[in-house]
Order: sequence, then structure tokens, then C-alpha cells
Amino acid sequence: MLRSLREFLQWRAGDSIILAEANVLPETDMEYFGEDGDRMHMMFNFQVNQNLFYALAAADCRPLVRALKATKPRPATAQWGLFLRNHHELDLGRLTEEQRQRVFACFGPQKEMQLYERGIRRRLVPMLNGDRRRIELAYSLMFTLPGTPVLRYGDEIGMGDDLKLPERNCARTPMQWSTEPHAGFTKSDKPILPVISDGPYGYQHVNTAEQRRDPNSLLNWTERIIRMRKEVPEVGWGDFEVLSTRDPAVLAIRYDWRNNSVLFVHNLDAIPREVEFSTGLRGTEARILVNLLTEDHSRAGEDGKHHLLIEAYGYRWYRVGGLDYLLKRGEIETPKER
Repeated sequence: MLRSLREFLQWRAGDSIILAEANVLPETDMEYFGEDGDRMHMMFNFQVNQNLFYALAAADCRPLVRALKATKPRPATAQWGLFLRNHHELDLGRLTEEQRQRVFACFGPQKEMQLYERGIRRRLVPMLNGDRRRIELAYSLMFTLPGTPVLRYGDEIGMGDDLKLPERNCARTPMQWSTEPHAGFTKSDKPILPVISDGPYGYQHVNTAEQRRDPNSLLNWTERIIRMRKEVPEVGWGDFEVLSTRDPAVLAIRYDWRNNSVLFVHNLDAIPREVEFSTGLRGTEARILVNLLTEDHSRAGEDGKHHLLIEAYGYRWYRVGGLDYLLKRGEIETPKER
């Protein structure tokens, strides 16, 4: 049936895709993708999603790394959809009871924030207490983990939730476009679901119109990070390797595609961490990491390793190599011949 559905869809609209919402175990993934990649184009990666939130809650990336490796096998014609939140609750059913309680305590400690005894029904920004550092960290992870990032409406401006609404409806409130009545969402006297109008997440404070004019807004940061994500196709097309940092709070991952490599480092902890790691590649250019977001580049030490001091909830996007770029800028000297 799935194969027939895909064939029909591609006959009707060749550039369309089917994104499956199948919360299954990794050993079942191929039944949806198809061994030959002829069924679903994409699937939401629930295994990674749940372990990602545990990593954020516990500052421990090890279960997340295991989830990445467990879901690594997929057909070349298929892709994972990486997400943080969607229109349902954050399902934690694949975690152990201890892990689930850790996430509850961090992101949904009150019973009214939980749903079905296995999920959290809040939006992302309230879960992270509006902490811009943690919000950026979470999005940076989503944009740099293996797959294609999927962003939910309203999260790009940091919309909140209305816990007075029943079950999943609390996170399904209308998009907050402006400070006009009903946040500019509708001209109706009464929308089906009420617009959030009270507190710090009310549409008077959180809306698209005002954030478009603020260069430091979450909306403009999201636009810039999406633009940069498009400049690192290695994440979507390449193979990945998790690098050893000897610190469970710091995740370092490298992607390789068509003789190009990019490398990402994330500190999941609330305190700065100092780590050292090797890129896992050889050659002179592998000693240089060009920061794609700032001018904070890295050069390997005498031991061949990169030594990083990364701030609380910090993240780094690097291109491995870029030697010519730094030579032209005069930031390093020409390597001596041996």
C-alpha cells in the first residue's frame, strides 16, 4: 500500500514528498522506508527526538548518540525528519522510567503540563523557561543532527502555550502575526481556539511583525541559522561520525560529503566545559576549523587535537579545512615544507 501511495503521489506531483509520522522502534523503520527506498520519502525521527530532550534535561548526550547510531541505516532515497516539537505532546514513551522522570522534572514538572503519563504538552520556549541560550542550543542541535529539520509554526518567534485549554489544544493556538485584534490571525469575532493574550507570551509581546524589525529577535536569528544550514549540505547528504570528547555533556559530530567536511560541537551543560578532540581526519587542512557563525576559528595544537572552551549551552559550527581562507586573511602563516 505504501509503495502504491508513493507511486500515485509522484505521478500526480513529482516534486512532492510523503512525511510519515510513525513512532516505531528502529528495527521497524525499514518497513516504512522500504528496503529499496520505494515507500515513505521521509519519517519523523521520534527515537532521536525523545533522547534529544533527555540530553537537554540531563546534560548527557550518550543516549542520544545511541539513538543516532540506531537510526543511521536508511535507504539512500529516504531521509529522516528532525524536529523538536509538533502539534501533539512531546512523547517520552521510548525512554526508561528514570529518564522520563528526569525530563518531566526539567521541562514539565506540574501535572497540568503532562499528558497521558508519558508526554509533555507544552511548546518549546516555555519548556526552556524562555532562556535564549537554551533555545538557540536546541535549534542548533535540530539543524545539525542527521536529517532534514522540520520547524513548527510559531516556534520561530517563540510562541507560548495556554495550559487552560484541554489536552493538545494548549499548544495549537493561532499564529501570532501582529498586535492587531486576535494577533492578526483572523477577522472573525471569535477564533475557534483563543489567541494567547496574557502573560509574557501574549501576542502583544510575541508576534512576527515586531520581531521582523528587531535584528536580535529569535525570528531573525532563526532566519540566519536556516540560511547557514543551507550552506552545509553535508548534513543532509553526507555520512556522519560522532567524535570522542570524553565529556558526556559535549556532543561533537562530523559530516563528510564529496571530499568536504563540517563539524559541530554542542555543550549541553549549564556551566562552561573545556574539551579536546581530534577531527578524525588527516592532512594539514584537518588542523584548521573555520567557524561558520563567528570569527572564533580553531587550530589544532601540537598534539593534533583541538582544544575548546565552550560556554554554557554553547554551540560551534565549523568547516574542516578552509586553509586558503585563513591564509588570505593573514590569520595563519603558510605551513613550512618538511
